[in-house]
Amino acid sequence: MDKEKLQQHLHSDSSWLYCILDGASVPELPMRLYETRAPSFCLLPGELEPDMLYVAPFVVQLIPGNRMFELVLAQGFGKHWGIFAQSPHSITEMRRHFRTLVEAFDERGNSFIFRFYDPRVLSKYLPTCTGEELETFFGKVHRYFGESQDGKQLTSYALEKGALKETALN
Repeated sequence: MDKEKLQQHLHSDSSWLYCILDGASVPELPMRLYETRAPSFCLLPGELEPDMLYVAPFVVQLIPGNRMFELVLAQGFGKHWGIFAQSPHSITEMRRHFRTLVEAFDERGNSFIFRFYDPRVLSKYLPTCTGEELETFFGKVHRYFGESQDGKQLTSYALEKGALKETALN
């Protein structure tokens, strides 16, 4: 999908556009964020060692005209760099929401990082959720977007009447 078509699908007059980027997939993500001055927060708490910081997920507010916005749309699509989210809430509120999703627990109570921000994980996870789980996952988000498994098209995920609505966008 070309950059212009992608931008058309992601644009909203009533919401901010956020991207949850995966440092394990985006080369030199912390440096790119610093250089572009894009509003962003790491989703892992505390002071991270450099090796962990470079693979950590970040929520980024994508603002048209910012170099990070251009970079993500032009170079990241099809490479599972992350997912997009539309919300009218501030980046601080979105960081708080996304941080609640990053840590998950197995049946024994052991915590692990839930990589919901990988579009390959998101597309498999959301259809398995109950209505209550979807409510929690969406929280302050109106709509999520992720690239398809083959990386050629965009899929929109919305919560409508307590159920997941998936739409393939060309």
